Amino acid sequence: MNYTFQFGPVFEAWPLLLRGTWMTIQLSALSMLLGLGVAVLCAWGKTSGPALLRALIQVYIELIRNTPFLVQLFFFFFALPAIGVRWSPYTAALVAMTVNLGAYATEIVRAGIEAIPRGQVEAGLALNLSRIEIFRYIVLKPALRAIYPALTSQFILLMLASSVVSVISANDLTSVAATLQSETFRSFEIYIVITLIYLALTLCFSYVFRRVHDRYLNYPDGRS
Repeated sequence: MNYTFQFGPVFEAWPLLLRGTWMTIQLSALSMLLGLGVAVLCAWGKTSGPALLRALIQVYIELIRNTPFLVQLFFFFFALPAIGVRWSPYTAALVAMTVNLGAYATEIVRAGIEAIPRGQVEAGLALNLSRIEIFRYIVLKPALRAIYPALTSQFILLMLASSVVSVISANDLTSVAATLQSETFRSFEIYIVITLIYLALTLCFSYVFRRVHDRYLNYPDGRS
């Protein structure tokens, strides 16, 4: 093999790579927070809401979980303008990622909520706690502790799936890689670097998630 590696043109474009990396981090972190919020609300509605609300949430979950993320992204960016709703590539990507994560995480959070013993809820009622306080302190926190590994795995998958948003010209890391490839024609070197950056992002997010667990969810379990 006579291929000559030339990483110089790739490293010279480090400002673009840094900008794309930051965009990927922003999109991923914001969609994780917003998607978790959607998931908690939907899980609460699915476990405690009226029948109509539970049915609507189930339709949302099935619609998102049984359609490709790319199609969902195209819907928000290309289809909605037909009815007058126009978003920038960044906003469309953020909304699509949030909606996608919300559907998947809803089922994870719901499973955690339903795993909480009924006796703990009854104890909260006996202490005259409001339903919101019971949900927040007695149900949600232990549920999040139980489902935390599954939830963080879903977060990592979302971060990796963010590479798809490059197809709508969102200036994420993959989009920057495509631009550099068209300018330098050093595809092999570019995608080696991009692969390593995504690996570094995955490890960094995993470290942050472990720190969050140790800080907020690593407490003794009274049942053990």
